[in-house]
Amino acid sequence: MKSPHDTLMYQEAQSTADVIAHQLDANAGLLAELGERLRAHPPRCIVTCARGSSDHAAAYAKYVFETRLGVVTASASPAVSSIYDAPLQLEGALFLAISQSGRSPDLLLSAQAASKAGAQVVALVNDADSPLAHQADAVLPLHAGPERSVAATKSYLAALSAVLQLTACWSGDQALHAALDRLPDDLRASWNADWSALGEGLLGVRNLFVVGRGYGFGAALEAALKFKETCGLHAEAFSAAEVKHGPMALVGEGFPVLVFAQEDGSLESTLAVASEFRARGARVWVAAPGARGPDALPLPAGVPAITTPLLAVQSFYRAASALSLARGYDPDVPPHLRKVTETL
Repeated sequence: MKSPHDTLMYQEAQSTADVIAHQLDANAGLLAELGERLRAHPPRCIVTCARGSSDHAAAYAKYVFETRLGVVTASASPAVSSIYDAPLQLEGALFLAISQSGRSPDLLLSAQAASKAGAQVVALVNDADSPLAHQADAVLPLHAGPERSVAATKSYLAALSAVLQLTACWSGDQALHAALDRLPDDLRASWNADWSALGEGLLGVRNLFVVGRGYGFGAALEAALKFKETCGLHAEAFSAAEVKHGPMALVGEGFPVLVFAQEDGSLESTLAVASEFRARGARVWVAAPGARGPDALPLPAGVPAITTPLLAVQSFYRAASALSLARGYDPDVPPHLRKVTETL
């Protein structure tokens, strides 16, 4: 039987700080040039295209691009091109395809269609020699290295850091550059945060909600997926702004809820939702900078709000790896799943 430290999921998540430090250095010149081109010829909109964990990175990218660049960002379903062969009108758009493998057939077809429709195609991909990389106008390598666990960890977090570096180089935002400069050290500092209360509390449950807002919503989506994938838990992700529009009716005595929060304008409303759940008798864990208490999942205080989700997800991966084993699963080999999902 594996120990929590023996899983590939644990080891690969633990390496994230080094991965991102290398990525930021390796891509600096490439992104400086791309950022200059985007400033000179700004796209009228950004369209993201991805599946699975990569689509959760796209959800994070939407908030980053719209808050830091002011460019409207929308998600395109790969099925629009791969199944429906619908004509697209993307002249002047930036089409951002995000993939770890760069080999999913539907994503390749979508990127081809976007290029024919007049978009500039940029690929965020871990395999820089993949088919997606070869057909893109520009490639942002994730530099995560081989990922042997089926559950993506370091490559997902590398996609988030690539989004941040692209945004910083495009906008010239020095505060964002500073947040990136400290990110590897922030990740190292947060890795040993004690999230054991989450694993202990979820050992015998079957269903839960994961809640986040703004920059943290993508983290909620990613955690919900990993709960299903590695722990056999039925988890659903909601925005803290949306969970009260119906899903709240399911929350009662003992219902488990994991909440991600960061220190920005969303903090007060997100914590208010957590408090309302507790008042209904729910078991609520809150991952927030400086969190304290028996069901608090600590994150370092004073970290930039925009990078807090990366720290939270890294700590979550460590907790999920241990929980998976405790529930009788192997997080590296989820049932019925493969590393590359070939969707048409």
